[in-house]
Amino acid sequence: MAGTQRSEVALAAAVRDPPPAPPSSSSGSADIGQEQKNPENAEPATCAAPPMGAEEGTEHQGLPDSSGDAPSLRKLSIVPLIFIIFYEVSGGPFGIEDTVGAAGPLLAIVGFLALPIIWSIPEALITAELGTMFPENSGFVVWVASALGPYWGFQQGWMKWLSGVIDNALYPVLFLDYLKSAVPALGGGAPRAVSVVGLTALLTLLNYRGLTVVGWAAICIGVFSLTPFLVMGLISIAKLRPARWLVVDLHGVDWNLYLNTLFWNLNYWDSVSTISGEVKNPGKTLPKALFYAVIFVVVGYLYPLLAGTGAVPLDRGQWTDGYFADIAKLLGGAWLMWWVQAAAAVSNMGLFVAEMSSDSYQLLGMAERGMLPAFFAWRSRYGTPLIGILFSASGMLLLSTMSFQEIVAAENFLYCFGMLMEFISFVLLRVRMPDAPRPYRVPLGTAGCVAMLVPATALIAAVLALSTLKVALVSLGAVAVGLVLQPALRFVERKRWLRFSVNPDLPGIDVTHQPVAPDDPLVV
Repeated sequence: MAGTQRSEVALAAAVRDPPPAPPSSSSGSADIGQEQKNPENAEPATCAAPPMGAEEGTEHQGLPDSSGDAPSLRKLSIVPLIFIIFYEVSGGPFGIEDTVGAAGPLLAIVGFLALPIIWSIPEALITAELGTMFPENSGFVVWVASALGPYWGFQQGWMKWLSGVIDNALYPVLFLDYLKSAVPALGGGAPRAVSVVGLTALLTLLNYRGLTVVGWAAICIGVFSLTPFLVMGLISIAKLRPARWLVVDLHGVDWNLYLNTLFWNLNYWDSVSTISGEVKNPGKTLPKALFYAVIFVVVGYLYPLLAGTGAVPLDRGQWTDGYFADIAKLLGGAWLMWWVQAAAAVSNMGLFVAEMSSDSYQLLGMAERGMLPAFFAWRSRYGTPLIGILFSASGMLLLSTMSFQEIVAAENFLYCFGMLMEFISFVLLRVRMPDAPRPYRVPLGTAGCVAMLVPATALIAAVLALSTLKVALVSLGAVAVGLVLQPALRFVERKRWLRFSVNPDLPGIDVTHQPVAPDDPLVV
C-alpha cells in the first residue's frame, strides 16, 4: 500500500517497554513488521483510545461507531445478545439425553445443578469482566495476549477457533438426522451430501447479512424450539412421580460419556467475547446478557429433564439423542412428537449461526490485531467479516464427516486447553493490573478468584483424563499445528508475501495513553 509505514516494534516489546504516546495522535499496537493504516489517508481523531492496563481513569474504548456510509460496528442490544449467547452455549435440551443414559436420572439432575456452579458461572463471570475490559472482536485472544504475550494469544485463537469449527460441523448433520425419519433419502449418499452443503450455504448467508439478522433469527428459533417443551412439561404434571428422580446406580455409570455430555452442554460462555466489539454499550449490556443467559440455559435443561424422567418409567437404554421426541409422543401424542422433532431440527440452525458469528468475528479481531493477514479484516457491505465467514464455513464442511462422539470429545479436549490459558490470564491480569478500569469486576479478590477456579480446573483435568487415546492424539496434533503456524505467519509477514496490519483505532496492549474526556466523542 502506497504511503504506509512498516513498524519494526514488536507487540511483545511494546508490552515490556511501552513508548510514550503523542498527545493527540491515534495509536495502536503492532507486532513485528506489521503495517499501520496510513495516517495521511485517515481523518484525525480527537483523541487516542486508551488501552486497558493504563492509569486509573482510562477506559478501553474499542472501535468507534461508524458514521456515514460505513456499516455500523455496534448493533446488538441485550435481547438478541441473550439469545445469541443461549445458542452459543445450549440451544435447548436437545443432546442432554445421554446424561440419563450414562448415569441415570439423579446424577443427570445433579449434574445440571452442580456444573453451572462449578463451571458455567465462573466462566460467565470471567467473560463479563474481561469482555468489558477488552470490548473488541479478538475477545479471549487479546485477554491471553495481554497476559502471556502475542504468541500465546495466537495459540488461544487457533485452539478456540478450531474447537468452534469442529463444534459447528455437527449442526447441519444433526438437522438432517432429525429429518431423515420423514425423508429417508437424507440418511446418506449424494442427497445427504448435497443437503449438508446447501444448508451450510443458506445459514452462512444469514451470517453474511449481519449480527442483527442473526440475533433476531435466534429469538424466533428460540421461541419455536422451546415452546413444545413448555407444553410437554405442563402435560407431564399429572403423571410426575418424584421417586423416579432419585434412581441412581453408581456401578453402572459411564463417566466419560456423562462428563463430556455435561461439559459440552454447559461451556462456550466466552464465545460471546469475540462479538463484544459489535455490542451497544458492552460495559453494561454484556454482563446483564450473560446473567440472564445463565438462568435461561439452566432452566432450559432442568425443566424438560425433570418432566421426562419424572413422568415416564425409566429405561436407560432409550435415553439417547432424540429421545425427548419419544417422550413427547408418550405424554401428548404424535402431534407433540412432530413438534419436538421440528424444534430440534430448527434449533440446530440457531446453534450454527450463533457459533459461526463468534468464529468469523474472532478471525476478524485477530486480523485487526495483526495476528492474521489483513484480508481477514475485510467487512462486507453489511459490516460482517466476509473472509472469516467463508473460511469458517469451509472448515465446517471439511469436518462434517466426523461422528457425533468424535466431535464432542475432540472439541472438549481443545476447549480445555484454551480455558486453562484463560484462567491463567484472568488471574495474571488481576495481579499485574489490579487498578485497571473494569466496567464489570467479579466481586471477589484475587485469592477468591483463584479459589473459584479450582473446581473448574479439576473438571478440566477430569475431562482430559477420560479422553480416549485417539482423541488425545488428534487434538494434540491440532495443538502442534498452531505452535508452528504462528512462526510461519510471522515469516510470511517478514517476506511481505501477505500484508499484515494493526487497526490503529484499537488501543495498544498495556501501552499508556492519556484518558479520553467523558464528553469528547471519538471521531474518525
